[in-house]
Amino acid sequence: MLRALLPKRLVFFDMFSKHAALSVQGAKLLHGLLADLHNVEEKAQQIKQVEHDADTVAHQTLEMLHKSFITPIERGDIHRIVSRLDDILDYIEAASQRLWLYEIKEATPEAKEMSRVLVASTEAVKATVDALHNLRDPERIRAACVEINRLENECDTLLRLATARLFKEERDPVMVIKWKEIYENIEDATDRCEDVANVIEGVVIENE
Repeated sequence: MLRALLPKRLVFFDMFSKHAALSVQGAKLLHGLLADLHNVEEKAQQIKQVEHDADTVAHQTLEMLHKSFITPIERGDIHRIVSRLDDILDYIEAASQRLWLYEIKEATPEAKEMSRVLVASTEAVKATVDALHNLRDPERIRAACVEINRLENECDTLLRLATARLFKEERDPVMVIKWKEIYENIEDATDRCEDVANVIEGVVIENE
């Protein structure tokens, strides 16, 4: 009976990796959308489907958590990792929907660069959660977390520069509002990447 209550140690980590892979997919789709603003509705719907797939993975992971008697790391940490991973795609999907609904015809250089940083951030998140399979190699995990923090700082700087140029050069106040929201959605996604890294760094410390 007890054996049935004990989850295989790697199952939760496998689910994190699957979730993170969807974040990478969504970020790449957003980057591609900003590079080519044609068929925006179709591309935004593709991202929405990826976000839906990620929701499914999140629900499956949390359901498994509720049914598990023993977990490989603290239950609260599992819940926080799932939640932050889910938030990444929520913001990616929000940015893509605004590009479509606001009928954006041309992407700014800053938006393209921020989306590039977001892709790199999600790839670093994927590397970080993959490294959770081996908590006995904390340096690998810490290195990936440091990279995520660096990328978040880079995107934060890009957000400030993009917003400053927007207010300085854009004469249409409606476009200012539209782009400000899109920029903030992309930067929020990188913030959630950093949140994942922060939780995982805590897990490493707890398991040393």
